[in-house]
Amino acid sequence: MDQTPQHEPRSDPAAAGLSPARLSAMEVALRKGEFQRITSVVISQQNRLVYEGYFDDPATGGVEALRNTRSATKTITGMLVGITVDQGRIGGVDDPVLDYFPERQPTQYPDPRKQKITIVDLLTMSSLLECDDWNTFSRGNEERMYLVEDWVQFALDLPIRGFASWNPRPEDSPHGRSFSYCTAGVVLLGALLERAVGQPVPDFAREYLFSPLGIERAEWQMTPLGGAMTGGGLGLRSRDLLKLGQLFLNGGAWDGVQIVSREWVAQSTRPHVQIDADTEYGYLWWLKTFHSGTQAFPSWYMTGTGGNRVHVFPETGLVAVITSENYRLREAHALSDRLLTEHILAAVE
Repeated sequence: MDQTPQHEPRSDPAAAGLSPARLSAMEVALRKGEFQRITSVVISQQNRLVYEGYFDDPATGGVEALRNTRSATKTITGMLVGITVDQGRIGGVDDPVLDYFPERQPTQYPDPRKQKITIVDLLTMSSLLECDDWNTFSRGNEERMYLVEDWVQFALDLPIRGFASWNPRPEDSPHGRSFSYCTAGVVLLGALLERAVGQPVPDFAREYLFSPLGIERAEWQMTPLGGAMTGGGLGLRSRDLLKLGQLFLNGGAWDGVQIVSREWVAQSTRPHVQIDADTEYGYLWWLKTFHSGTQAFPSWYMTGTGGNRVHVFPETGLVAVITSENYRLREAHALSDRLLTEHILAAVE
């Protein structure tokens, strides 16, 4: 039977196989500011809380603070899509996206290939829409979306991406897909979710994901037209982010109840597209193996601007949450990587 992750009382790190000395050294480094504005670190091992530290202003932060984890929200959107598929409200990930928006056909750059863009294309950041948040010149860059009122139409009206001879086409790429990081695509996925379930995303999330996990507070950002911003900015407590990681560690089950199907967890956390030599992508989950000393730690993780992370290490049963306000630091993700490898994973004995 799946265990219920417990948060009180806390387990002894040494009994859970983590070095108390290493964790103490991590805390000293964090309090000295060696990792800039890291605001919390929460760690569980085999569903037991083994470390919890807060490094922000106690008056506004601490255990009850809602953390704006930016694009980690995207992974939660993927969980909600999975629940909807499990319920049969979405036929499957191969459903064409435009079938859910019969009155919202593209008004710009009409192209029959848009009719073939599917839900799985959006889940894997591999649609043919010209949308790349990592390229300031991209017509689909999220900063351009934020300037207009209708974000769904913004996504539908994007042109089809071109592939110059030096850029591998999807059919020539690993897994048959070409990655392009696209927030607008996840916004479109959120609007599709609302169409499928017939209720606002925050209500659906509360009923079928958050409440079953005992998550009582969630603060969604909203689009100009009043829909939930499913591409980023959701506020959750660090402990509640830990619960979401533990949910997937346990195959989608919590306290003996299957919240997300095991099939969806398995599909979400297997590679569907290659990002770079070290990183692959699932259904809005990042997939990468981290190294600490001589040990290798395969991980599924949620990530957002500033180095915000929720890491699941399925082989060791470890889940680690890092929240951060290093939003304007270019090396923010490198800092979170170093915190993870030099301290958190180094504590695994």
